[in-house]
Amino acid sequence: MRILFTTIGCLILLSASQKIPQRKIIDVHFHAHLAGDYGQPPPANPRTGKIPKWRNDEEVIAMMLATLKDNNVVKAIAAGSLSTIRNFQMADPERIIPALDYPDSQNNPLPDTATFVRYFQEKRFSVFGELALQYEGKTLADAELEPYLAICERMGIPVALHTGMSFPNTTYTCCPKFRTHLGNPQLIEEVLVKHPKMKIQLMHLGFPYLQETKAIMNVYPQVYADIGAIDWLRPLPEFYSYLQSFIDGGFGKRIMYGSDQMAWEDAIPLSIKNIENAPFLTESQKDDIFYNNAATFYNIK
Repeated sequence: MRILFTTIGCLILLSASQKIPQRKIIDVHFHAHLAGDYGQPPPANPRTGKIPKWRNDEEVIAMMLATLKDNNVVKAIAAGSLSTIRNFQMADPERIIPALDYPDSQNNPLPDTATFVRYFQEKRFSVFGELALQYEGKTLADAELEPYLAICERMGIPVALHTGMSFPNTTYTCCPKFRTHLGNPQLIEEVLVKHPKMKIQLMHLGFPYLQETKAIMNVYPQVYADIGAIDWLRPLPEFYSYLQSFIDGGFGKRIMYGSDQMAWEDAIPLSIKNIENAPFLTESQKDDIFYNNAATFYNIK
């Protein structure tokens, strides 16, 4: 009997000492920003109230990359200015996939088309976006973007587009040209017709444009979507209801995990936990959202 109890005790201790393997994750909506982009002191997370501990650029990079590593985020599509994403990429070249923001946090203009092609060929960016055109009162159909979209289609550059809405008072504070209706995914339909081979990522899953987003994704299979921000900023019952509607509609193979963490590293573990705890998702569906769908969309091996 003593041997039996000793054996059981050893098994319990062994089990307690073994960490459950984390699910492998790709974050397709990660921001490579520096301390100056947020101001000092940095703002508190609007959901958790936690104030970031970093105080300079080096600490931002170190903390964000450590958060990715700690949560087994093996790849992150990191959007920012070319100089900033370079800093992140140099710090963790295997994890960071550079993406060109427009407009970026430094208000840099778009490079001319020849330079745009050269930068892509030099691997200074691999993804065009986040395109936060809504904040400028524009859509993807704006004439300024057309030459760049033609290049993206020809060269196989994925396009990541902000859709949906934003923080309260956005129009009254940072962005007077912002309008909610410009975040409707149906506004990109003519672009999709004109560029049938261009891959587009709808950021924020088009929230709150449920039926319009479904219509676009149903007709245009080259369109995928991420759940960045809505997976931690929106009330959990609302997020679950919205996501489940897409799962029930058969779009589970084209929904990708995104954190849209902005200034707050605690957004990443919170958003991951919310997906892990979703009662309507199977383990296979969670694997698809966290990794498989993004690996397919971005050709990540």
